[in-house]
Amino acid sequence: MPITPLQMEATPQAKEQWFTESLGRGFGTFLGRITPAGERRFYFRYTDAERRQHRLLIGAYGPGGLTVAQARVKARELSALYQSGTRDLRAHFEAQAAAQQAAQEAERLAAEAEARRLQEAAEQEARERERRLTVRQLFERWRSTELRPHTGADGKRQGRKDGGAYVAAQFERHVFPTIGALPVAELTRADLMAVLDARKAAGTLRTANVLFTDLRQMLAFARDRDLIATDPLAGLKRTKIGGKDTERERVLKDDELRLLLQAIPNARLHPRTALALHLILATGCRVGEMMGAVWADAIGKGKGDAKALRATAEAAETKFGIVDLAAGTWYLPDTKNQRDHTIHLSSYARQHLQALAELRELTPDGTPCPWLFPDRNRLQPVCVKSLSKQIADRQRPEGERLSRRAKNTEGLSLPGGKWTPHDLRRSAATAMARLGISTDVIDECLNHKLQSKVARVYIHDRREADQARAFEALGAILLKLADTALPHAPNVLPIRAA
Repeated sequence: MPITPLQMEATPQAKEQWFTESLGRGFGTFLGRITPAGERRFYFRYTDAERRQHRLLIGAYGPGGLTVAQARVKARELSALYQSGTRDLRAHFEAQAAAQQAAQEAERLAAEAEARRLQEAAEQEARERERRLTVRQLFERWRSTELRPHTGADGKRQGRKDGGAYVAAQFERHVFPTIGALPVAELTRADLMAVLDARKAAGTLRTANVLFTDLRQMLAFARDRDLIATDPLAGLKRTKIGGKDTERERVLKDDELRLLLQAIPNARLHPRTALALHLILATGCRVGEMMGAVWADAIGKGKGDAKALRATAEAAETKFGIVDLAAGTWYLPDTKNQRDHTIHLSSYARQHLQALAELRELTPDGTPCPWLFPDRNRLQPVCVKSLSKQIADRQRPEGERLSRRAKNTEGLSLPGGKWTPHDLRRSAATAMARLGISTDVIDECLNHKLQSKVARVYIHDRREADQARAFEALGAILLKLADTALPHAPNVLPIRAA
């Protein structure tokens, strides 16, 4: 009997209900089933070659499923396949599903392989495009990535303080006119040496060395990013470019220090400049540290903002520091070596600082100027180059005087030759060494970075008491030298120890 919708909609019983419909002798059987749980499904039953019966699920009956008529059509399709010689329909459909899955997998693998090919082609195109970067374009990428000031993962400052402005100026002048438009990948050693040899021929050996160093750094940046295969300058030494840089060793020993102390009052220096020379000798500070110093009373509630003052000092390329005459200290929260530093102010240093305090002026808003060495507007530190210019102008032969500059061109000339403000820092360290002060204490006084990595990691004692004694001993020597210089400078008022 044919299966009817009425049968398939019967009420579920405690036992399964099966309904059969023969499709013909040897053609298989169409089945309907209702489970006690109410599931209603259709099956096709057949006998395999070994005369074992199998039921193959056709589908569910009801909404979203098959009608009896639709299920019967599918059963007859299975019967026809069975009569065609496919005796094990289950194995046939499993093999068919496996074949379809294999085809889908092969299609997926082919699609992935094509995607990889396209990705690799895109990456290769990107590499080729990057290799077509010009030298100027490479520089801009290097500058924005490596030269801009930033803080690394270790908390240390990285990049360059000026963001690469100096390097950019040098490259604009000496590099880009010659090779700026060349593709980086096509750069040769000959191209680069043409730039460096031009500086060597012009006699600017220091510039040649600086350009060589910066070019090597930029090319290393390009090599690390696979923009070039090799560094065309690899293997070259600075000695082959501009020669070995000569370290300045100029030191003013006692006789020259005495002559300098004698010459300062008569050199027609700005009063603050004259005091600055004494302070460098007394503290061994760097010029940039001195120019960025503020008075302690400028810090605090209602008297100024330390953060704003520090930002102003850094904008002027100086190092912010706080001079506290009452405590006898000069504190620098951040220095060239990326650590704080406290300078003990000896009696000699304090008396010159007191003289500097007496020159203090008011800012435009009527408050005491915070800077020890303010510019003309008294709103920021004076330019760090101003001190060096004043010193250099007073060590020129008469015929080399610069227009609208100091007339006393030999007022600070010394027998040992030209000297710079930084030479005074070296002279202060040398004077300490002659007094028998140990090298490690002198290094701490000058805030030198410890050479030993082990010492930097494990030794954190800054030897403050030893530093204080060293600075006092240095001040005593300077006071003695100043006293012996006084007879030759009758217009100078002596500064005596308190």
